[in-house]
Amino acid sequence: MALGDILLNENNRENCVNDCVKLIDEQVASASGFGGLALKAAYSTVKGIRADYCAQVVDQLLPEISIALDPMWTEAVNNGNPVEYLAQRKSQVADELLQISDKRVENSTRAIVKGAYAKLRPSAKNYVENGVPDLAKIINKHNSAT
Repeated sequence: MALGDILLNENNRENCVNDCVKLIDEQVASASGFGGLALKAAYSTVKGIRADYCAQVVDQLLPEISIALDPMWTEAVNNGNPVEYLAQRKSQVADELLQISDKRVENSTRAIVKGAYAKLRPSAKNYVENGVPDLAKIINKHNSAT
């Protein structure tokens, strides 16, 4: 099944978005050190825009994410263990996701979003890589639900 069929499925999409936002919340909460403090501050700023801002952004990004990650997802499924496969390629997955967010932020009209992202972008790959195994589990969970 194509990744778009999983992530964009009307019956699963809202739950998928909620699971992704929960993952982001957990990743931010677990970040430590100076970088973690900066991440938490920036995330708090972005969440302060509107209560559902993060969910809205995740929902808007799902089509681009499904296109970017579909080749890897297909290969992962063909290899028998998609969660393990994507976790082993977390650097590549993170690069794909960051390209999408870079483009989105570049086109944003919200100065607060651009400013927060600019501060975090240099260390973002590590944070995104840390979330890839759980993202793979979310995708796999919703694949089973379709």
